[in-house]
Amino acid sequence: MKRTAFIAIVGRPNVGKSTLLNAILGEKIAITSKRPQTTRNRITGIHTVGEDQFVFLDTPGVHRPRTKLGDYMVKTATGALGDSDAAILVVEPRGSVGEIEDEIIKRIEGSKTPAVLVINKEDTANAGEIAKTIEAYAARFDFDAVVPISAKNKRGIDAVLSECERYLTESVWFFPEDQITDMPERQIAAEIIREKLLRTLNEEIPHGTAVTIEEFLEKNDLVRIRAEIFCEKQSHKGIIIGKNGATLKTIGSHAREDLERFLGVKVFLDLWVKVKENWRDRSSLLSNFGYREDGK
Repeated sequence: MKRTAFIAIVGRPNVGKSTLLNAILGEKIAITSKRPQTTRNRITGIHTVGEDQFVFLDTPGVHRPRTKLGDYMVKTATGALGDSDAAILVVEPRGSVGEIEDEIIKRIEGSKTPAVLVINKEDTANAGEIAKTIEAYAARFDFDAVVPISAKNKRGIDAVLSECERYLTESVWFFPEDQITDMPERQIAAEIIREKLLRTLNEEIPHGTAVTIEEFLEKNDLVRIRAEIFCEKQSHKGIIIGKNGATLKTIGSHAREDLERFLGVKVFLDLWVKVKENWRDRSSLLSNFGYREDGK
């Protein structure tokens, strides 16, 4: 008897939602960094075990948006609750319920979505802090389960999956057994490049960058990829390229390594940097860069 469950992973930025998804899948499909708002689109991760198929929806961090891109990200995150059988709310062991988390819980209540509370980064807190966090959230909402974990160290992942089994219902599978995501390879390539921008550049610039794949050609054991990196200011373009192209070469080198690991073939990566001022507040450009509210 085949069973399926769709489960949204929600929370504020930088709590480890994407790290949790990657740990569940045992494969990196969602980019991660120490910077908040790393994830911009909803990412589907598929975990099939025996007759059971879990479909996890990794979502952007819920925050107070200051741009149209931010509005899109928050709508994407909260909208996933309506498309899911259950939710995983990922929080940090802070000892209290934050304003953002309270807003998310209101959304969960409004959609009547059952939920598991996952307290990530347990390795950064003591038992007393974790206990206070459990007590605070238990007083706020009747979660089906509470699971302290360390997604980074892959501790508690099996316990999360075990708690999610309650949401499985008899159903045909929506994806083949060996598929781990529905993201096209072009989109994964763009995300990998953007991750390297986040990890390489200084504070503000990465949030003002977008990546599009203009060419993705497969021939024998080689994939040729031409990508365009968009930033918001001419001065940012110079920083991304770096002296004698050094910074862009570093970004390209790290991206190519991950792409070759993911695709299993040699990759020729050609990166170009262009300026589109204030693109995060321009609806037409958001749509062109793949941030479409209709999901198409």
